[in-house]
Amino acid sequence: MTAIEFALRGEYITLDALLKANGLASSGGGAKSLIADGGVRVNGDVETRRGRKLRPGDEVVVGASRVSVRAGSQQQE
Repeated sequence: MTAIEFALRGEYITLDALLKANGLASSGGGAKSLIADGGVRVNGDVETRRGRKLRPGDEVVVGASRVSVRAGSQQQE
């Protein structure tokens, strides 16, 4: 499985934006289809809301890729 660390620049990122930012979806439409088809898991559960807000500590799995969301350097931990 490919592990990706994603550092947030703000408080959260939406699921569809995360997929596009990490190259797991080529476009917004691609992200929407992938999510609607049940191809995305957030923290172990299938997620069908493309606007799901992801925060530090969340984990997203798509196929053989796992994205761990972490706080960016400008946030205090």
